[in-house]
Amino acid sequence: MPYLYSISSDVHNEIKIKRSRFIAHLHYCETLISAKEFITEISKEYHTANHNCWAYIVGNKAENEHCSDAGEPSGSAGKPMLNALKKHQMTNIVAVVTRYFGGVKLGIRGLIDAYALAVDEAISLQTLQKQVNYEKYLITAPYEYIEKLKYDLNEFQAEISQIEYGADVELIAVIEESEVEILKGYLQEMTAKKKITYKYISL
Repeated sequence: MPYLYSISSDVHNEIKIKRSRFIAHLHYCETLISAKEFITEISKEYHTANHNCWAYIVGNKAENEHCSDAGEPSGSAGKPMLNALKKHQMTNIVAVVTRYFGGVKLGIRGLIDAYALAVDEAISLQTLQKQVNYEKYLITAPYEYIEKLKYDLNEFQAEISQIEYGADVELIAVIEESEVEILKGYLQEMTAKKKITYKYISL
């Protein structure tokens, strides 16, 4: 699965197109509730605007998404905003674009381009942060196998965060979630051969 990205702090940016003002607001959020709270907050703050359109993507795998045209013609605001977020492979993000009508109608195509551009330019103002989830495993192995184990873990791009030497050697391996299935196959194989024991531990 490709990496997903988000922002580390709120973004606020305004563009003008044919006298209409498009004010984009981006906010990091990890839950649907926090996304909706931000939409409500911006809508109240800019209650005099003609429209407060929005889109969000939430979840470790970008599994929750929704958008709204908020009174603009169907498909002319929310979807282009959502597509702009997707173009940058984003998650845990909510975008609200506030529009003050400037007296010149933009047409459907013009609105689609304007809302997409408003979000795209706001995103460009920040260096996006890679969203990485990790899993952690406690592995126990005899001394004669530990160097081979450490070598193999490095090959699997797992980081050893802690190691203790007792009757056997215990270590904690941390790995990106995207790489975990290959590591688990290896750990299961080594356990079947009675070379190690392991268990998943929560972060």
